[in-house]
Amino acid sequence: MRRYLRSLDPALPRSVYTLQLGGLFNAFGNGMVLPFTFIYLHNVRGMGLGTVGLIVGTNAAVSMVAGPVFGTLVDRLGGRHMLAASLLFLAAGFAFFPLIHHPWEGFLASTVTGIGNGGFWPAQSTLIAGLTLPERRPAAYALQRVVANLGIGLGAVAGGLIATTDRPRSFDVLFLVDAATFLAYLVVLYGFVPEPGTAARQQHERPGRYADVIRHRAFMGVLALNTVFIFAGFSGFELLTVYAKNEADVSETALGFVFLVNTIVIVLTQLPIAKLAQGHRRMRTMALLGVVWAASWLLVPLAGLWVTGVAAAFLLAFAMGVFALGECLHGAVQAPLVADLAEPRLIGRYMALSALSWQIGFTAGPAIGGFALSLSPAGVWIAWAAICLLGSAASIMLEPAIPAGARRTPVAAPA
Repeated sequence: MRRYLRSLDPALPRSVYTLQLGGLFNAFGNGMVLPFTFIYLHNVRGMGLGTVGLIVGTNAAVSMVAGPVFGTLVDRLGGRHMLAASLLFLAAGFAFFPLIHHPWEGFLASTVTGIGNGGFWPAQSTLIAGLTLPERRPAAYALQRVVANLGIGLGAVAGGLIATTDRPRSFDVLFLVDAATFLAYLVVLYGFVPEPGTAARQQHERPGRYADVIRHRAFMGVLALNTVFIFAGFSGFELLTVYAKNEADVSETALGFVFLVNTIVIVLTQLPIAKLAQGHRRMRTMALLGVVWAASWLLVPLAGLWVTGVAAAFLLAFAMGVFALGECLHGAVQAPLVADLAEPRLIGRYMALSALSWQIGFTAGPAIGGFALSLSPAGVWIAWAAICLLGSAASIMLEPAIPAGARRTPVAAPA
């Protein structure tokens, strides 16, 4: 057992661990607001579900525009400076949420946070790739997923204990704390994380273009597949809380613990699953991901149709535990595969387009799902499950297009 636990050590540079520590602060703040944004805008501010879906989707829609711009700037100026810029936008956007009383104000706040989100993932992912050896990148991105979900899970529990629709101003605390965590991350970033040496070298290389990235067919196929999984998978997190509260009578406090179960499973299994994935074919892992997520979403409509209250909370917690296993499969493959496919001088652009696939899914998912939820609260989860299964089939079909050297997760040498 001791030998096995030592084998899970990702053996990463200190700068990467420090970067992840800042990410933990940030993820805690995000966890406080992520499960409750829909509830805040719908139940507290009185906006319709369709309108709220559009407001939440605006964040990702703006990110789709800002992300490619940030990708170019990351290649030119480095990930560290552009991550700092994105953190400032995010802090400003979330600090504005307590002032929202009308839909246009919600769209404005989501626009500002969308700009920040557009730069956050390309910059942070580029920093991780630049600070880590290629064979250690799967472990680095797995740790990134562990840290993000640990922070989100703890933040969701804290948010569930603080926020209640009986005291509308309690939601203000969530957004202000989230804004403060972005500033804390900024202090860690500039105080302890260096700019990778690759950024300086790239300034002297011939400039690249997004056209060079778009011509990479295998990479574009990976992006299309990821968009499908984000649309029918991760974006469901935005809808689950409002469904659970309004259809299954689950309290805000219980919702926080539902998300905590998701977090615990990821924290305990992400690194072991990343280790198990070593040497295995990546597209088959993605196909398994679609099956796991479909099973998870098919459990959700049972809450509200068959059980409510505490029983529904336990059922949803189990569904989120199953969903977490799929998240670990996704974390073991998607980001490391993008890094392996990327040309070094264009890695900021590759990461920006990779983030774009998330943003498209997060734009379309809440926007379409919000309206679908108002029409058929149970049917939307069945539709999400069917799309996940289609993603599984597409994963198998995409494998021949992946370069032979990138088809399998690399096996890392002992630390």
